[in-house]
Amino acid sequence: MVMLALSFSQTGSANSLESLVMPGPVIEGHKKYEKICKNCHSVFSKDTQDKLCADCHKNIAKDIKLKKGYHGRQKLGKCKNCHTEHKGRNEDIVKFNITLFNHQLTDFKLTGQHANVDCKQCHEKGKKYHKTPSLCSSCHKEENPHKADRLMLKKKKLECHACHTAKGWSVIQFNHSKTKFKLLGKHKQVNCNNCHPDDKYQKTPRTCQSCHKFDDVHGRKKGQTCSKCHNARGWKELKFNHDKETKFPLKGKHKQLKCNDCHKKDPYKYEIEKHCISCHGSDDGHRGRFGDECNKCHGFDRWDKSSFDHDKDTKFRLKGRHSKLACEDCHTTNAYKDKNRKPCYTCHKKDDAHRSQQGKKCNDCHNEHDWRKNVRFDHDLTSFPLLGMHASLSCEECHIKSTYKDTDSKCNDCHKKDDVHKGKLGINCQLCHNVNNWQAWRFNHDRQTKFKLDGKHKDIHCHECHRNAVVEVKNELSACNDCHAADDVHNGQFGRDCARCHSTKTFKNARIRK
Repeated sequence: MVMLALSFSQTGSANSLESLVMPGPVIEGHKKYEKICKNCHSVFSKDTQDKLCADCHKNIAKDIKLKKGYHGRQKLGKCKNCHTEHKGRNEDIVKFNITLFNHQLTDFKLTGQHANVDCKQCHEKGKKYHKTPSLCSSCHKEENPHKADRLMLKKKKLECHACHTAKGWSVIQFNHSKTKFKLLGKHKQVNCNNCHPDDKYQKTPRTCQSCHKFDDVHGRKKGQTCSKCHNARGWKELKFNHDKETKFPLKGKHKQLKCNDCHKKDPYKYEIEKHCISCHGSDDGHRGRFGDECNKCHGFDRWDKSSFDHDKDTKFRLKGRHSKLACEDCHTTNAYKDKNRKPCYTCHKKDDAHRSQQGKKCNDCHNEHDWRKNVRFDHDLTSFPLLGMHASLSCEECHIKSTYKDTDSKCNDCHKKDDVHKGKLGINCQLCHNVNNWQAWRFNHDRQTKFKLDGKHKDIHCHECHRNAVVEVKNELSACNDCHAADDVHNGQFGRDCARCHSTKTFKNARIRK
């Protein structure tokens, strides 16, 4: 094996070596890829071979991904299980057997008379099977007696299968219910051509009068909508149910009225108003304030009995002081046309001491009984939870004004006078102190900074290094010379980094550190 490898020059083709170990020639269709093995094979990885196949055979890969077509509808395993290469130029690696092929595993199942059709009638010679068109019109264009440009439904062209089945042309299965005209009663027995002469399926009239104009014994005096009184079962079966066939069911005293009491004119030519106020305008004691729909509060039997329950009939229950208000206190305009908004702020804007800083939902903190009693507010749900000594403070000690959001939340804003460091350690008190007690402070200089305190640095007071007031103490290393310039007997000749020779315990016994 070593001798074989040495027989090639450094620039010698790896392809030559690969060709020696290749089990045999590939088929004619793969011939141009034969010299570059990596097109189909991945070294030391058999699992990626199928992906390489899919990179070339994109139509098959698409079917597998969408789970359609012959390859996508069944679990076939790896490509090489069916298509084995390197068996010669003329080898058939497809192994397609027309006799044993199950057409039911494709996107076009053979049913009805299609099952008896010879393969060659649909699959042209020299054309790949998966490119065979599947639309009815691709095979049956010459057999179509209809004017194809007129076979449309909802602006979409209809294919043969919309009306016909594979059992035969005479078997009609069109579902007329999908159109805007459902076939009921005797309409089911009517031949298609009676309503759609000359294949006119678009814009077919749907009114009764368009077909039954000459059947109108009323002389068109009762309007053109025959279905108001008649149905598709026959002309003689008269039926008109005002409760079901109109949007105005007759209840209470309305049942006792005659048709002409409301329908002064032809009811099919002139539609009457259905609002209560259109008939009962003179009976409205509210003068229109509560809208046109009297039935919201009143029944159909008597005016003096109201059934309106504000708690049940609206989304705004009346509690506390709200229950004592008169309707007009809130409903100053038409109650149904100009609906009152439910947020508290719409009525209580003038009562808002917070000037809208706390939002418009007053009920988050207040109740309907009193603004100042039983106020509920959980400060711990804010960005500043009350912990330690803060929990014992009264609201007014921090919130001088009712506009709570103006209150500062930094430690230094309230505790500036308590700062014994006079700002030398910044204004973020919480870095060392906690809310329980000023004296219970914690700060680990070794862990929380980049400057470890050892040697004589341990005994130095904070203010000896932090001498000036700052907003924030910078966490960065300082050169020794920043503090020990006055102690430098070398007058800067050896730089600013004293630690190269000296330790933090003493300047004596200097030794150069590598």
